Amino acid sequence: MKAIFIASLFVSTILWGQSYKTPFEQGNGNQTTTYATMRSYYQQLAKDFKTIEFLKMGEDDNGEPIEVVIFNPYKQDVESLIKTKSVLLINNGIHPGEPDGIDATMAMMRNFATKKLKAPQNVLIAAIAAYNVSGMMNRGQFSRANQNGPEQYGFRGNARNYDLNRDFIKTDTKNSWSFQKIYQYFQPDVFIDNHVSNGADYQHTFTYISTNKERLGKPLGNYFHQNMQPEILKSFTERNILSVPYVNIHGDVPDKGFPAFVDSPRYATGYTTLFNSIGTVVETHMLKPYKDRVAVTYDYMLESINYMEKNYLQIKQKRQEARNEYKIGQDYPLRWKLDSTKYSQLDFKGFEAGYKPSVISGKPRLYYDRNKKFSKPILYYDTYTPISFVKIPKYYVIPQSEYHVIDLLKLNNIEMKTIKKDSLISVEQYRIRDFKTVQNPYEGHYLHYETVVGKENTQKTFRAGDVLVNLNQNGMKFLLETLEPEAVDSYFNWNFFDAILGQKEYYSAYVFEDTAEQLIKNDKALKTAFELEKAKDPKFAQDGAAQLDWVYKNSPYYEKTHRLYPIFRIN
Repeated sequence: MKAIFIASLFVSTILWGQSYKTPFEQGNGNQTTTYATMRSYYQQLAKDFKTIEFLKMGEDDNGEPIEVVIFNPYKQDVESLIKTKSVLLINNGIHPGEPDGIDATMAMMRNFATKKLKAPQNVLIAAIAAYNVSGMMNRGQFSRANQNGPEQYGFRGNARNYDLNRDFIKTDTKNSWSFQKIYQYFQPDVFIDNHVSNGADYQHTFTYISTNKERLGKPLGNYFHQNMQPEILKSFTERNILSVPYVNIHGDVPDKGFPAFVDSPRYATGYTTLFNSIGTVVETHMLKPYKDRVAVTYDYMLESINYMEKNYLQIKQKRQEARNEYKIGQDYPLRWKLDSTKYSQLDFKGFEAGYKPSVISGKPRLYYDRNKKFSKPILYYDTYTPISFVKIPKYYVIPQSEYHVIDLLKLNNIEMKTIKKDSLISVEQYRIRDFKTVQNPYEGHYLHYETVVGKENTQKTFRAGDVLVNLNQNGMKFLLETLEPEAVDSYFNWNFFDAILGQKEYYSAYVFEDTAEQLIKNDKALKTAFELEKAKDPKFAQDGAAQLDWVYKNSPYYEKTHRLYPIFRIN
């Protein structure tokens, strides 16, 4: 490494002797710390070194504390430093079967505390020691059937069996609530989420997800992808550490190319992107030795700190440009698709693959021959094109009855004003026209997708206590991605408003037939529309029940709240 970070993890361990060795360092290179030992270790560091703080800042679903370790050499309180320094936030153990970051961070914090690494002058370093505490406590050795070590490890699901890396927007868990509280406290410039990959086999030890440049926006996305990330990884190339973007291939061979992973807001970096933090998901390769995976995770964190130390002012400037990229009244992209016409080339180092009869089934099975290495350019598709837009409103108006939504907005430091008295306001309202729903439950939900809305302008009376949310604030992207129903991870698509999808009042056909007859007879416009509907749809013209239902849904008797989205826009 260059600049202030000059020693790799394992060389340094030899020089440091026995003091403050982490549980990982005390083992055989294939063992990870337990939750209890990790806590005791950080508590001891915090006791012995004034530069280490170890703070409870949240709670797991099982009631155990979620704690953050902070390296603070500045002799100032953390809240003051957040305003003046560049902030790095690291997340470890979201999937506790992928504990590389837990062990690497323990060594890194120790090295800073003992001055084996020179303290940065411009960076505040904070790390969630173990995010999925209950998963970390649920240790075993068989749940990661396709992973090479460590010997024992935690479980992917938390105490309520949620995959926490799908919970950042919907917030079903105390863990997610705690993460958002922690994130909003630190407001990090850079965020790293440490994981282990799955999928294909290849030579690269280090893979990474650089959050989508399009979602970061042009000023910040281009800077991260064209300047920052390549510079961070430059030292990997110089030291022959093989790295490549996350190989998003499962059950197939990656030698023909692959697309960049789309980290929508359900994922960690998808969430942090909404507040213009630069985000990387570290994905060490599952089949490499555990000690090698811990080492490259350690190296990436230090290289990121090194880059931040030298470029903190530029990072802050680019984040400010990102905050100013979108304005009220402009179009904001809600959904994206891969642009298959745009790609770059990667120097991919793989193993030759083939098929042979399975011993289990006798059918052809995929295998990789590690004795047959290859290096060749492959196509990498990392450009996404927007396919759906929404015009950014000036305000959202949220009825106080949607208290769950209001609570989540407050958690994310969204500024809002309370309406002081009953008021008639001109608004745009949505009615849900169409959507699809997954057939099987996904992380506790029957997730909607491909949602389509209709728009109506109206005047509506809002009550004292309802809230008005101005879009001209730091959380603009968060508001649009959660409150616009057509957004991929909107609160609507995560079933927050499913009650509006069911009718509460119905009719008896034999009674309403007479009412419908009078409606058609007395309302010429309704009759004209009815006849046009029959003329353009022969199937409808032959379906008596459908015709009666059409009259009902176009009459004053049809409930006005059916499929009416309960959050309103002022443009």
